[in-house]
Amino acid sequence: MSARRATLALLLHSHMPYVEGFGTWPFGEEWLWEAAASVYLPLLEVLDGAPVTVGLTPVLCDQLEAMKDDAGERYLRFLREVRDPIHDEDAAGLERAGEPELAAAVRRSAGDYVRAGEAFQRRGRDLLAAFRSLERVELWTSAATHAVLPLLATDAGRRLQLATGIASHLRRFDGFDGGLWLPECAYEPGLERELADHGVRAFCVDQTNIHGRGAPEHLEPVATEAGPVAVPIDWQAVELVWNDVDGYPGDGAYRDYHRRTFHDLKPWDNAGRPYDRRAALRLAAEHARDFVARAAERLRDGGLLCCALDTELLGHWWYEGPAWLRGVLDEAERQGVELVTVAEALERLNPVVRPLAPSTWGARKDLSTWDAPAVAELVFAARRAEHRTVAAAAGHGEPRAALERAARELLALQASDWSFMVARELAGDYPLRRVGDHLASHDAALAALTDSPAVPPARPSVGPAVRNLAPDLDLAALTAP
Repeated sequence: MSARRATLALLLHSHMPYVEGFGTWPFGEEWLWEAAASVYLPLLEVLDGAPVTVGLTPVLCDQLEAMKDDAGERYLRFLREVRDPIHDEDAAGLERAGEPELAAAVRRSAGDYVRAGEAFQRRGRDLLAAFRSLERVELWTSAATHAVLPLLATDAGRRLQLATGIASHLRRFDGFDGGLWLPECAYEPGLERELADHGVRAFCVDQTNIHGRGAPEHLEPVATEAGPVAVPIDWQAVELVWNDVDGYPGDGAYRDYHRRTFHDLKPWDNAGRPYDRRAALRLAAEHARDFVARAAERLRDGGLLCCALDTELLGHWWYEGPAWLRGVLDEAERQGVELVTVAEALERLNPVVRPLAPSTWGARKDLSTWDAPAVAELVFAARRAEHRTVAAAAGHGEPRAALERAARELLALQASDWSFMVARELAGDYPLRRVGDHLASHDAALAALTDSPAVPPARPSVGPAVRNLAPDLDLAALTAP
């Protein structure tokens, strides 16, 4: 790089598979309600006025948009009729068991949900508008339903994911500045050409396996021949946070995510003691200072340090995460580390030219989480559905509602989340049931394209919507040359 100015970019990747309306406890839309209450609403208070890059996947935005209506009512009922009474019940049980400190921790955490309901109402039940109004924050988008783009079967399938996702972002945020998070950070050489066709200017890559942890190459944005700039994420910085064993969240004073009461509440710290909120916040401030000091050392010779994190880590998996983030924002100024959005950094730094290797930010930095024997059935089912949808779009245009339904069911099938859950043995049979249901609906939609209108349909007719999934569906992407 011709300029070696040192800058730190925090990138928060916000994502939720489409669960709104698809099941409740223990797997389903309560994931969305928990994320809204414990992550998105608290972070809105922290982020306003901060030069932070926030990625909002279109499928997450589909659900936040639905919360303006019936989904928002269900969210408020969840807080009032589920979260409120179970805190009371478990606190009373702990009191009877002679654990007053644990009971106090439960009662204190009940206030989180009260505040979450009040904040939701105060913001007019419109979280998208709240993100849109943030000052200095740069908003990125992603593929429509977080599909692993290198695993899609056709160019048309990639176009459908990218065009639909970007169209939604354009409508919701009055523009698209060119930042796009590759789902699972999954990159293969040549993908940047497709990104350029859709107006993408910047995306992230994880080249840790190529250059090694802590290598200077991770501080250098990379120019691609097609135009978009690849921004390496720095795993040495990421691992300080995204690691519950050796990273900050594993410290003994922080709230234990895994140990739970009867109703899944969490009043213990990682050391097995009653949770002490004040002690945890003091530690979060110390870890914020440590993080910024390490970033300053890493940047002593200049460059761009991009620390990318799943947003849901901050507040859900790591309860003290929002406090840590607020501390980092304050400490960066105190320690003289310049905090910038990715776009601001790229305006100041000239990217280098070097080959990029296939990679992800998943286990082993490859595609094995989403392309392995354990998930082969899911992968091949989605690829077959993609081929059938592309062929149907080329050969049939009517009824349009059925083709739209088939395309939406395809988008739902392509979500990376189902394979991730199966590979990690998470959420029981929920991902398999979701895939099965979407496959059945996809079959019904395609059948409606070929059934003669003069003959009773072989399967039930289908409507154009899968709740609020992909409302800005771009069918033209399936047939574009």
